[in-house]
Amino acid sequence: MALAEQREPRRPSAGLARRLWRRLPHGARQRILFDASRLLAPRPAPAPAGGLPVAIAGMFSTASGIGEGARLAYAALDAAGLAPAAFDLSAAFGQAELAADPGLRPLGPGGGSLIVHVNAPYLPHALWALRRARVAGRRIIGYWAWELPRLPASWRGAVPFLHEVWVPSAFVASAVRAAIDCPVHVVPHPLPTTAPTPDMRARVGLPAGALVVLNVFHLGSAFSRKNPIAAVRAFRRAFGDAPDRVLAIKLVDTGAAPWALQALHEAIGGAENVRLIEGMFAPEDMAGLVAASDIVISLHRSEGFGLVPAEAMRLGKPVVATNWSGNLEFMSPQNSALVGFSLVPVEDPEGAIDGAGQAWAEADVDEAAEWLRRLADDGDLRARLGASAAADIGGRLSPQTFGRTVAALIGARAEF
Repeated sequence: MALAEQREPRRPSAGLARRLWRRLPHGARQRILFDASRLLAPRPAPAPAGGLPVAIAGMFSTASGIGEGARLAYAALDAAGLAPAAFDLSAAFGQAELAADPGLRPLGPGGGSLIVHVNAPYLPHALWALRRARVAGRRIIGYWAWELPRLPASWRGAVPFLHEVWVPSAFVASAVRAAIDCPVHVVPHPLPTTAPTPDMRARVGLPAGALVVLNVFHLGSAFSRKNPIAAVRAFRRAFGDAPDRVLAIKLVDTGAAPWALQALHEAIGGAENVRLIEGMFAPEDMAGLVAASDIVISLHRSEGFGLVPAEAMRLGKPVVATNWSGNLEFMSPQNSALVGFSLVPVEDPEGAIDGAGQAWAEADVDEAAEWLRRLADDGDLRARLGASAAADIGGRLSPQTFGRTVAALIGARAEF
């Protein structure tokens, strides 16, 4: 989940369909979509020219990191003057949860470059939804997110349906390059500037004078990977029941995984200085909540990129995060509070990630607690880390940088 992805849902039935779909094991979902769709999906042309025009097919109406990636890419290319077209895949996957953006340029037949923001197992279904006329003559680029060192074998079956792959971090690129034989390029997500809603503490009931630590995640998406329970434990070890220290946990989709919500409540244990903030927020409200916080924490076990830490850093907030995986694309000891870890076997009760035989990070909770105490006690340290973070993100992940990168990769001239 990303900060800017939270908007008001469009219809309850979409959420119900998504929950029913998620009850199927992750592997079963992949097999159903891939096996059915690869028989019907149009194959791309052998050697299209690519270039302009550029288009993005993605989950524009879905509240997920994959959907947010498509929205951010479209907005950045639009701001860069590349006039992208768009195709919303959300309905094709039963995940049309957010209000459609009426300003998206529709995608019709033609040549150029088509960037498809879905992971490999779902690419044939996406191309089937696009239909042959929209695929024909275009260079097909898969934009993939993955969170572990090795790519599942099932992802290799997508190679005949694309010409190249883009990924958000070098961590993901290493896994993809080792598994498939086609060009792979690192293209980090762009982060535009969002004006924060003022006075969000009062709006969500957070105490005005407290130091607020914020943790953000999607309850129905990779609970084990996001590891919010570690954030709760670090906070409690750092501050106990201190009323002037508050952990705000922003979560969405509370009905998607009842067992996860119960585990979270058990970890909180009724602590009065831990607050749950539920529901979808508009982008400016989410930015306002981050701006109203003092520290952001993400003790994830793995990230393909880490939009939540990146967007917090863009707003000048110090971030305490696990020193492993895709977030190191933009986090360093100079701009973040990085936490040591040990590698442990992947265990995912949700079955949301195919991690058999692989390892991910277990953050050192005591070290994270020490970072929280240091930052809480030292306002100058918070300011220095936050300023360094904002400067680094503003340069590396700006829409202009993204636009120049895309233009170079597709062979277009950048006029910005």
